[in-house]
Amino acid sequence: MAERNEYRHFLSIGTRWRDNDIYGHVNNIEYYSYFDTAINTYLITFGELDIYSGTLIGVCAESHCKFVAELSFPEIVEAGLRVEHLGTSSVRYGIGLFRKGDVAAAAEGWFVHVFVDRSNRRPSPLTPALRAALEALQVTVRS
Repeated sequence: MAERNEYRHFLSIGTRWRDNDIYGHVNNIEYYSYFDTAINTYLITFGELDIYSGTLIGVCAESHCKFVAELSFPEIVEAGLRVEHLGTSSVRYGIGLFRKGDVAAAAEGWFVHVFVDRSNRRPSPLTPALRAALEALQVTVRS
């Protein structure tokens, strides 16, 4: 399982009352919401991604999550982010979801963005600012 030191950036996300399901833990679909929140917050903050009027938008092409330990409300989830592969118009992120202060991830997964032109939806090269922000998160993934 992934450990905290394998990630380059962290975002704290508070679980919400509505995140829990009838079984008393965060429902699986919310984990993907945490992934999306961690990625897009980073891109907007550090990659100058303009989600409202920029020429590029990121579209999810693939995602996966491995659940290891339950998360629940109320808790702080620390979402770790790294870049596992960076292409011309695409990126594969690795994401680890940690209970506040834990070394081992409660869940880990990956998410692939393809950046496309907003108007024609065709793949388009990353802007220099996006590329620089993503390069800062690159790691060599262990097998």
